[in-house]
Amino acid sequence: MTKRILITPAAEAVVEQLKKIHGNLMFHQSGGCCDGSQPMCFAEGDFKLGNIDVCLGEVAGCKFYMAADQFEYWKHTQLTLDITKGRGSSFSLEIPMGLRFYIQSRIFTDAELQELEGQPIASYENR
Repeated sequence: MTKRILITPAAEAVVEQLKKIHGNLMFHQSGGCCDGSQPMCFAEGDFKLGNIDVCLGEVAGCKFYMAADQFEYWKHTQLTLDITKGRGSSFSLEIPMGLRFYIQSRIFTDAELQELEGQPIASYENR
């Protein structure tokens, strides 16, 4: 089954470290000016989701949300959550570790897009 969001082993290892400190986690990627479109990691419930946020799936047991207007730009791509050294400019939990999450992407094939058409995107109302 085709997934909209994946995670690299390196990013998953960081998520597991963060879970030990903060408990259950969640990710959100917006398209705002202050946080850019960098994926941000929060303790579950520490980021208030709005009615324009959609859930793309789960990575390492954590739900990954994106603002609906941002999703319009990314809906034809499979996203992979990865980690790199460096400081991001956000409140994401990995920042004090000298790391930051980022997204890699690739365009879905036609066959993958057809498969995805049958998979509803979870909106605010049905999370």
